[in-house]
Amino acid sequence: MRSIKDTLVRDSELRLLLIDGKIDEFNEKASDEAPNLENVSLRGIDLRGVDLSHANLRGAYMRNADIRGCDLFYADLEGASIHQARISGVRFPPSLFASEINMSLAHGTRMRCLRAPCPASASTSVGDADPSDEG
Repeated sequence: MRSIKDTLVRDSELRLLLIDGKIDEFNEKASDEAPNLENVSLRGIDLRGVDLSHANLRGAYMRNADIRGCDLFYADLEGASIHQARISGVRFPPSLFASEINMSLAHGTRMRCLRAPCPASASTSVGDADPSDEG
């Protein structure tokens, strides 16, 4: 038996904005605070141009959604499913292995994120070595 927590949300105000194509209104709300789309069904919705950069997408169901070009680098995708979604140009968080993304895309599995520091704290790149380490 599914618990209430596991049930997909279909009547969220934010979801209704996305269904109606009110991207500017959604993005305005997203600029005030990170959108909470936990366990929301986003099946088949065109999300291009939607600000999901800091969204809570835990458990979201995005089968056949169009997320091309979305920046999900800081989004929480734990348990989200992207079966048959259009994902060209998506910037996924570093806490997701490519294999998790591929399995979800091909088979609809729920993605599992690494338990690692927030991407903001891991911002050093290859060329940013500490000069004091030489020697």
